[in-house]
Amino acid sequence: MRAIVIREPGGPEVLELRELPTPTPTRGEVRVRIRATAVNRADLLQRMGAYPAPPDSPRDIPGLEYAGEIDCVGEGTPGVNVGDRVFGLAGGGTYAEQLVVPAGTVAKIPDGVSFTDAAAIPEAFLTAYDAMVTQGGLAAGRTVLISAVGSGVGTAAVQIARAIGAVSIGTARTASKLERAKQLGLDEGIVAADGKFADAVMKVCPRGVDVVLELVGGAYVAEDLACVGTLGRIVLVGLLAGRATELDLGMVLRKRARILGTVLRARPLDEKIAIARVLENNIAPLVARGALRPVIDTIMPLASAGEAHRFMASNEGFGKIVLEVA
Repeated sequence: MRAIVIREPGGPEVLELRELPTPTPTRGEVRVRIRATAVNRADLLQRMGAYPAPPDSPRDIPGLEYAGEIDCVGEGTPGVNVGDRVFGLAGGGTYAEQLVVPAGTVAKIPDGVSFTDAAAIPEAFLTAYDAMVTQGGLAAGRTVLISAVGSGVGTAAVQIARAIGAVSIGTARTASKLERAKQLGLDEGIVAADGKFADAVMKVCPRGVDVVLELVGGAYVAEDLACVGTLGRIVLVGLLAGRATELDLGMVLRKRARILGTVLRARPLDEKIAIARVLENNIAPLVARGALRPVIDTIMPLASAGEAHRFMASNEGFGKIVLEVA
């Protein structure tokens, strides 16, 4: 099979297209012929040597999500068959033509959804749903603040909030990204070019927001705390602006606020299987009805993975970057 390999830690130029042995599934596993995958921030960090893959995933092949067909099944895999169109998350290795995963972690792609669209769904929509709804408790009538609303997770979060009847406020560095997010259902947009947005949020929502989906980290968390309401929850997903910040702990106490951290990649197998069921039972039906749709900025061939990484690092995109696997 062909795969993109990280030659050594470094810039996008260290990504090489190579021929590698085709993996074989064992008991409880399936092999997926990947037709498309998508680029995530974690891939850039792994390429630079800052985010190693879990022990059960390829060390030098990046990629966290995929869409394709099952082309081989191991023993003990009821409910899945060769030819099934599936998508899902993996600990790594999706920048490749074939991937072996536990059978319980795949989900069926809704009829009529292309492989390129399907590949742009798992990481963004599962991250947003798990953080906002499962952990943050977002529900109809409540308000969520979404940072980096033009990102893949941000555009997914806006649509999920709309679908469940929540009110969404989003921040972005440019007004153009906010306008595009409003076309997806964003209720209020705030330009946060200087990293300050709490005062503007409080003007829109004087009681404070119920949930914050924090995709940037760093000093944004202090701003989140300033505009989250009593008993509000800040769910920290990304650290693009850094790992450290200064917080007013007195405000945490007064507001009885909760700050939660979350990742999907490092979870144990039973939780990954549960996440796959959320994808199949909660998200896929909304995609099939048109209530949710992936937002794709760019589609590139697998061989252009380095170019795709450069584009993501530029922060100029809106939505997902998809890699087609011929």
